[in-house]
Amino acid sequence: MRKKKRRIEHLEVFDLASNGKGVARHEGKVVFINKTLPGDVVDVLVTKNKTDFMEARLLKRVKDSEDRSDAFCEHFNTCGGCPIQNVNYSQQLRYKEKMVHDAFERIAKVNVLDKEEILGADKLTGFRNKLEFTFSHEGWLSKEELENGGEREVALGFHVPGRFDKVFSVNNCHLQHNIQNEVRNWLRDYAIQEGYSFYNIRENRGLLRNLICRTSQLGETMIIVCFGENKKDHIEQIMGAISKRFIDLDALHYVINEKGNDSIHDLEVYHYKGKIYIEESLNEMVFKIRPKSFFQTNTSQALKLYEKVKAYASLKSHEVLYDLYTGTGTIANYLAPSAQKVVGIEIIHEAIMDAKENAERNKNKNAHFYVGDVKEAFVEHLFEKEGRPDVVIANPARAGMHADIIRVLLKIQPDRIVYVSCNPSTQARDVAMLKDKYTPVKICPVDMFPHTLHVENVLLLTRKD
Repeated sequence: MRKKKRRIEHLEVFDLASNGKGVARHEGKVVFINKTLPGDVVDVLVTKNKTDFMEARLLKRVKDSEDRSDAFCEHFNTCGGCPIQNVNYSQQLRYKEKMVHDAFERIAKVNVLDKEEILGADKLTGFRNKLEFTFSHEGWLSKEELENGGEREVALGFHVPGRFDKVFSVNNCHLQHNIQNEVRNWLRDYAIQEGYSFYNIRENRGLLRNLICRTSQLGETMIIVCFGENKKDHIEQIMGAISKRFIDLDALHYVINEKGNDSIHDLEVYHYKGKIYIEESLNEMVFKIRPKSFFQTNTSQALKLYEKVKAYASLKSHEVLYDLYTGTGTIANYLAPSAQKVVGIEIIHEAIMDAKENAERNKNKNAHFYVGDVKEAFVEHLFEKEGRPDVVIANPARAGMHADIIRVLLKIQPDRIVYVSCNPSTQARDVAMLKDKYTPVKICPVDMFPHTLHVENVLLLTRKD
């Protein structure tokens, strides 16, 4: 006999977890509840009961949190892209700030001397410079939509949170310049009209697979269409139709991806029309962005981030700076005029090509870039060639820095380390390994993605005497 699920009434939510779920307590256990906010009083149904925590599904909000505001997007209840857009923005910032501080207290167990106020975003919509959409042969509908007579049709949009094979159609996304809405909706309707197949994710077949839109503050737009099948006639027809309909596109490309995943970094990009790249500006510096280039997704906030990195690095003209995980060398090139030499390391070959080209374009003759896994390239041989670092900037992926890199940092002991992280938990873990030799002096969170619980954090570590 199946055990009957337990109902709990009038639970008060007091915190927000990093996954966006509300946090309450009941009978000495933490309870995680979806779609709730601190200040909500709720009735819930327990779906998982473990030794030290519960998970529960929201049944009813008895009292609404004062932090709640109206969601601005029609897709809010389906899309996971902006899960806290129904929270006042000032309170969103407080949540993010608290996440960073909690991680350092709980994981690193250190007291940062100067906790600077989070740098909030000036733009709360239209701030992204890149979005990726997925074609699906069978669009997802909610239970309510199906009960109201809705029928599954092809879709072009985002994945349903937690469901790799479920995609819902997006009518209007507020996160990027409106060109992505125009291109996406037109291409979806055109493909339906012409009878082109949409991708079947489970069976790995179908012509139209992904659509990527990149824009810049300079007003340039790049469109990349990813095809799941190499049908040259159909590809030519579709690309020609896009070119004819959107004559002002600055760069138009396509990719043929017959793999089991959506990544295009190991695939050839075919240039169809316009320029190969688009351009973006940060202050007076200009950067080329190619189809596979990494660039911070929120350009205006990236500028705030880089300015904070620059302030924390506090470079002097005789100092050597190493930029680990340099990507396309954006930070390295931004800081190059302040240093004697900048050395960037990145594992992706195309990114280093971009970094070198951007250095040349911005006349940074003192910027040198190397392709390689950071844990294998950041070694004595490189120091002998380029000089030992006075300052190190690290901007790793969410997993944080490899232990080998931390061991090298503890051995060579640069004067200052500026650690930029999109995951305060792994950043705090790494600080715990560095704290015997380094003092965490300052932190400053930066909100790169409003309406989400993602936060970047800039940390300054100085060597102990």
